[in-house]
Parts: sequence; structure tokens; C-alpha cells
Amino acid sequence: MHRTTPKILVVDDETDALDLISFNLRGAGYEVITADAGLEALKKAKEALPDLILLDLMLPEVDGFEICKRLRREPSTEKIPIIMLTAKAAEIDRVLGLELGADDYITKPFSPRELNLRVKNILRRNTQKNEPQDYFEVDELIVDIPRYMVTVDKKEINLTATEFKLLTVLLQRRGRVQSREQLLRDVWGYDSLIDTRTVDTHMRRLREKLGNSARHLDTVRGIGYRFNDVK
Repeated sequence: MHRTTPKILVVDDETDALDLISFNLRGAGYEVITADAGLEALKKAKEALPDLILLDLMLPEVDGFEICKRLRREPSTEKIPIIMLTAKAAEIDRVLGLELGADDYITKPFSPRELNLRVKNILRRNTQKNEPQDYFEVDELIVDIPRYMVTVDKKEINLTATEFKLLTVLLQRRGRVQSREQLLRDVWGYDSLIDTRTVDTHMRRLREKLGNSARHLDTVRGIGYRFNDVK
């Protein structure tokens, strides 16, 4: 069941920030619910099942990292997109947030226009993600999953099973950064993490085989990889 108006849960313990974010989102046409503490945020997320959560990191009771971790463990909330909002700009915080399953990360202060654009993009991406897709055409690159075929400039590219799975996972999540740890789980099926250089090695081989189309495979320093279809 799809809501006509997306519902967004905003979590922040600073009243001014909560009011400002809520005001701007309502002005952009979204339904907004709020929480100013960790336990309240978990409760409202499970009850309301919002389309998106804007989550501050520094919260009383339970911090944003732990909230993100718990939401990703719950079947009812595991697929809700999460944008982390925080004054902590250190790379380690961004990496940890993304590894725990956040979809995006915005550091304070930020402009209402930037926030609205990020929210719009995540909601659109999530809608697309819920629609199964097994055929991709990005510039000269074509990937046909049912036929197990990849072509670049109409020439078929021979990929190993792992390289093919790696490419299709990145394509199906295009625009979203995938950590090396996440790729190890989703492509290789490893529950316990082994040397993440395995991912780097396969990415290097995949890029070599894709030639000019490899420009769509971004390395996100300190985190992992992303398929960018706008290049």
C-alpha cells in the first residue's frame, strides 16, 4: 500500500533544529512526525513505518548509530531509508554510519534546499528500488540479467559469476554507496568478514573488462564503491 504523501520521521533532541526541519519538510509537502529521544524514535519508527527517517546522531538514551543498527535488524523497519544528520563531520563517523546501513549522511549546518533535495532523491531512489529490474542500459553499457549478458558498445564482455553479481548489485543500487563489508555479504555471501581486499581485487578486474564503461564505477574513499549513471 502506497501513501500519496510520503511520511518522514525527524529525530533530533534540539528543539530549534526539530522545528526548523519539520517546517521545511511540511512546506515541501511531506507529512512529518517527530521524536526528540532515542527510545521514542524507535517506538515511532515501528508504529508509523515512515517512508524515510532523518536521524540525528547525538541523542539521549540511545544514540543514532545504535538506533540505525536496531532498525536494520527489525524486519518491519530494515528497508526504511535513513539519512543521518549530525554536527560530527569526521570521516570515521560517516563511514560507521554508512556501514550500519544509513543511506545518506548530512553534516550540520545544512541548507533547507540541500536537505529537501537529498530527501527527494532518497525517496525517488527507494521507489525505484522496490520495482524489480533485470535489464539495464547506461550509455554504451547493457546488462541483461536473465540472459546473463553484458555488452559494451555492442560487444559482449565475458565476466565471471562473481564479477557479474558484483556489477548487478551495484547497478541495482546505483547512486548508493556500498561498503566493502556490505558487498562481501551480498555478493560473496560471507557472514563473517574476511579480507576486504577481495572486493578491491574483483573491482579492478571488472573495471579492466568494462573498459570505457568503468567510468561509472566510483571509488568512495574510506567506504567502498558506487555505480554512478550520470557520467
